[in-house]
Amino acid sequence: MIVAFDLLEHARGKALIGDSGYDSNDFRQAVRDNGMKPVIGSNAKRPRKLPKSRALYAKRYLVECFFHRLKRFRAIATRFEKTARNFLALTHLACAALWLE
Repeated sequence: MIVAFDLLEHARGKALIGDSGYDSNDFRQAVRDNGMKPVIGSNAKRPRKLPKSRALYAKRYLVECFFHRLKRFRAIATRFEKTARNFLALTHLACAALWLE
């Protein structure tokens, strides 16, 4: 969870969408302090579920489905390319192939 606070420094937008792994009172408050609305699923250990925007949370599912489809390309899932430049180029090709599907 410590890294999440570091990533939050670079986050911009009206809302931050995350899964239940990011559910903590401190992180939710940090998101609010950054001027964003937290749209985070409640952890199963919470005694009372916190409300979230279902319409925004549905967008998270679309992003997860995209990464699942992207990882069907074995070279991307296993990080086959050694250099970051080649891996990025291969990721761009895979994204273009998915877009054209």
